[in-house]
Amino acid sequence: MEDYLEQIFQLIQGKGYARVVDIAERLGISQASVTNMIKRMDTEGLVIHEKYRGLTLSERGEEVARYIVRRHEILKRLLDMFGIDGETVHRDVEGMEHHISSPTLKALDGLVRLLESEPELVERARRLSEG
Repeated sequence: MEDYLEQIFQLIQGKGYARVVDIAERLGISQASVTNMIKRMDTEGLVIHEKYRGLTLSERGEEVARYIVRRHEILKRLLDMFGIDGETVHRDVEGMEHHISSPTLKALDGLVRLLESEPELVERARRLSEG
């Protein structure tokens, strides 16, 4: 469900709307699977689905989606600092983001911000990770 919310949020941010066909394409799954999940998310109050008009996020759905996107971005920024190739970063973030707790995410966010403000620490950490 988190992957769907993330895609819906990104589509709305980029195109102004989200459609089942776009979500299916981005996730590499069937439109029928997306439709089933959208019905479930609508029931749970995360999306507002108007048949033939597309999707919007409810206030709660947008709040959850923003958290998901933020979590993804923090993890990506951290791994990117270490020069890990993009494909590996993508795969690892996709795996990690669904299992990380809020307290751990807050700690990593602080670490990322510290490392971004002090590039010499990143270099020291990179050297340690190589040796």
